[in-house]
Amino acid sequence: MGEKLKYADFETLHRFMCDCLTAAGVPAADANIVADVLIEADKLGIDSHGINRLKPIYIDRIRDGILNPLIRIDVVREGSATAVLDGNNGMGHVVSKYAMQMAIDKAKLYGLGMVAVRNSSHYGIAGYYGIMAAEAGMIGITGTNARPSIAPTFGIDNMLGTNPLTFVMPTDEDFPFFLDCATSVSQRGKIEYYAKTGKTLPEGWVIDRHGKSKCNPVEVLKDLTSGQAALTPLGGIGEETGGYKGYGYATVVEIMSAALQGGAFMNALTGFENGKKVPYRLGHFFIAISISHFTEPDEFRKTTGDILRELRNSAKMPGADRIYTAGEKEYMNFLHRSNHGVPLNEAMQREIKTLAEMYHLQGYSNLYEA
Repeated sequence: MGEKLKYADFETLHRFMCDCLTAAGVPAADANIVADVLIEADKLGIDSHGINRLKPIYIDRIRDGILNPLIRIDVVREGSATAVLDGNNGMGHVVSKYAMQMAIDKAKLYGLGMVAVRNSSHYGIAGYYGIMAAEAGMIGITGTNARPSIAPTFGIDNMLGTNPLTFVMPTDEDFPFFLDCATSVSQRGKIEYYAKTGKTLPEGWVIDRHGKSKCNPVEVLKDLTSGQAALTPLGGIGEETGGYKGYGYATVVEIMSAALQGGAFMNALTGFENGKKVPYRLGHFFIAISISHFTEPDEFRKTTGDILRELRNSAKMPGADRIYTAGEKEYMNFLHRSNHGVPLNEAMQREIKTLAEMYHLQGYSNLYEA
């Protein structure tokens, strides 16, 4: 017998997340920003970073006292086109939206804007901030470090975070070029999703202390925390399939998320000190590039669109239905979910029910089985 799915429209899911966050102590305006970022993931089909993360990554950490629901943003240093911000261990989405908007405003004046952030927390899908830049007619670039998960090539210790490196660029199509991916083969959020849905992990995503693949997602989540397992970098195990490339890019993101802003890095991001839970103190960076300072925006959009169309129209391998470009599948997901809603599996329904009961929220019984 198949799993009983529920489907939620965007507005209801957004309102539910806002209600949970405000009940947890997040000011209403900030809760709205966090919910905006999370629902963007659900709209685009990035299920590992939407409502699936509401309870374990945000609500639970607020309740554990390691995530400050009351955000305070300090400007540590500022120049004409640059800035360094301190998020004071508050909601990462809020300081990140502020940072990217700051970068956009600077780029309008100087062509380029870059803002680095320290002492932040998980900021949701990186692509949200890139989309902000694209909607302002700019190229958006962002990255973040994270708690250690990736082993260096030929290593077994989880040293680097999944460290996404994200680019969003406007096009003349209905959707932007949207590349938002970790520098590991997979990432914790997807493994959490596999655990909730009872799926087995593919070979090569995770290695144990012997350098062999581990495929049980529930065991992997425990072992990643205890250091008994590590994610593999993009390219996979060893050098033969290019694992050193993903390892190198993950290191680039770690440096740019820590060294520029005087922030914490690698093993200082475990979330534990002397056996006790502590804030994660993550770092991010945000770059906005004003297209109009280089060329006519319409020309840029057309050239970018032409590149993507030529890629999609190139010869397909036998058995393949089509070729995709970055952002296309997310746009298709958005169109489908706009009509049909966001699917909620049984595990997600149970989490929603738990939150609704914990905070005495009314009007959401349609999101879960009684």
